[in-house]
Amino acid sequence: MQDIQGQSEQASDVNKASAQGQKRAVWMRRLMTWHWISSAFALFGMLLFAVTGFTLNHAGQIPASKEVVTVEAVLPEALLAPLQQAAADESELPAELHNWLQSEYDLSLPAREPEWSEFEVYLSLPRPGGDAWLSVDLETGDLLYESTDRGWIAYLNDLHKGRDAGQAWSLFIDFFALVCLVFSLTGLAVLWLHARERASVWPVTGLGVLLPVLLALLVVH
Repeated sequence: MQDIQGQSEQASDVNKASAQGQKRAVWMRRLMTWHWISSAFALFGMLLFAVTGFTLNHAGQIPASKEVVTVEAVLPEALLAPLQQAAADESELPAELHNWLQSEYDLSLPAREPEWSEFEVYLSLPRPGGDAWLSVDLETGDLLYESTDRGWIAYLNDLHKGRDAGQAWSLFIDFFALVCLVFSLTGLAVLWLHARERASVWPVTGLGVLLPVLLALLVVH
């Protein structure tokens, strides 16, 4: 009788262990699925932010190239009237001015709100990796345009910081941050499931957390 009861308890323990193993396998498959999906979405962003993190950290050692383009001109009389009307309405730059700059100097200005004053209109055109501005004297029609391009490294660095990159890139950074969060948390959950078979999981994970914390507290001023 005792043998039968012992066998029954042993079978019950085996069934419980089997059920736990199946449940663990199900969770492992789910976590791995979310982990690889998030890693696929985050791949390009992680490479970009890793490389630009290095270039930003060593910006002083990386030589920068700068290209400046300057345009000085006088607007035709036919363009002054619509420009002065736009100044009175404090609206956008007239289409005639855009078309003239495109045809004469191959300058394509984005749609931005200019800054109007009594005698001048000023248009600021910042962008990743460079800067530009345009000013026009409303009385004489004297036009001055200057564009500065600091190269591809500066462009990528500004994308890293989200500097003057627009709303679409800002939304991408938010999405990328969310994907990285999913990637990190699912990775942590996979580590937790493997911790019983690998004794080094938590010491290595703890070191990865402790090292930046100690550096921030003891070294960073």
